[in-house]
Amino acid sequence: MPGLKCGLLGEKLGHSYSPQIHGMLAGYEYKLYEKSREELEAFLLQGDWDGLNVTIPYKKAVVPYCAALSPMAERLGSVNTLVRRADGSLFGDNTDAYGFELLVRRGGVSVAGKKALVLGSGGASVTVRAVLEKLGAAPVLVISRSGEDNYGNLDRHADARIIANTTPLGMFPNNGAAAVDLRLFPACEAVFDVVYNPARTALLLQAEELGIPHAGGLPMLVAQAKRSSELFTGGSIGDGEIDRIVKALRREEQNIILIGMPGSGKSTVARMLGEKLGRPVYEADAEVEKAQGRSIPAIFDAQGEAGFRTCETAVLRELGKLSGAVISTGGGCVTREENYPLLHQNGVLVWLRRELSVLPKEGRPLSLKNDLEEMYRQRKEQYARFADLTVDNDGSLEETVEQIVRALG
Repeated sequence: MPGLKCGLLGEKLGHSYSPQIHGMLAGYEYKLYEKSREELEAFLLQGDWDGLNVTIPYKKAVVPYCAALSPMAERLGSVNTLVRRADGSLFGDNTDAYGFELLVRRGGVSVAGKKALVLGSGGASVTVRAVLEKLGAAPVLVISRSGEDNYGNLDRHADARIIANTTPLGMFPNNGAAAVDLRLFPACEAVFDVVYNPARTALLLQAEELGIPHAGGLPMLVAQAKRSSELFTGGSIGDGEIDRIVKALRREEQNIILIGMPGSGKSTVARMLGEKLGRPVYEADAEVEKAQGRSIPAIFDAQGEAGFRTCETAVLRELGKLSGAVISTGGGCVTREENYPLLHQNGVLVWLRRELSVLPKEGRPLSLKNDLEEMYRQRKEQYARFADLTVDNDGSLEETVEQIVRALG
């Protein structure tokens, strides 16, 4: 319905995926509406809109303006979707619940009869708890900073089998934090995190390391948008659209990160990928030089390899937070295991391989000092451990770039 005027209502709206998602769902207008509390009532009653998604801090504030609520919105006392009906009255629903339920159902683990911990006590926590209880989890306990069940007495809940994070811990730009250490819960069978940027929060990265089934918040975000769109238009959208949009967003937002031996062509291939895909390009070594104010050989001379590696990790910590970038790394970044989650959290890692005999050594301190075959022997397993994709760069650069683009879909 192209004539519909829809959007996202909040007090302060930064970067949002919502316009992009709704643009892929339907053809209506979708804008971001930043409104102060003083502006809220006039906008709700007299604003030029047909349907709204509602975010922090207005999910409860809009409830009194609704003439009718869905059963879930009434239960939660929280609305994230508003529809202006034909008579001008407002209908409120909570499609976050729909989105989280889909996330759980697709997680491959039944929550029925299992003890669940909901981390955080904000608005999202109320929704997640209601969904888990609806699906039969029992008991469902909220972990807060100061409640009866808090982060200081988690040992009481070592038997928890489901963990759901609703806190902003680990969300961009404060990547790397997690509300709990999953090793405290040896019986844990599934981990859910409503955060969707980065794609893999520290909590999800630990779940992956421990072999625990897990899911991040992007499918939930898209699913709730799909349900909102159905309410806006009065139509029906197949669940296949959720998968299509999630895949498209992941492809656009994930970083492409090139790893491999010094001289394997990472910088050149990164530049060509950036040009072909219209993405920003970052070279880790250049960022290290910029941060240190001197060349890589000078850093090695002054601080040795250990000092350089510390500088490199600091740079990768920031580069790894980016979305939709092409990043060329130094050849030895894989020698530090702590670099893996920094790069993996929001990226696909491509191991660029090249015949050792043609690798250049000029300007590369370790290549000049060491036998390349021995260096490769030492690093080969580490490259394989980091890599999501392996591409040989022994033909033309154009062929290498095309191979990467095809593999990434």
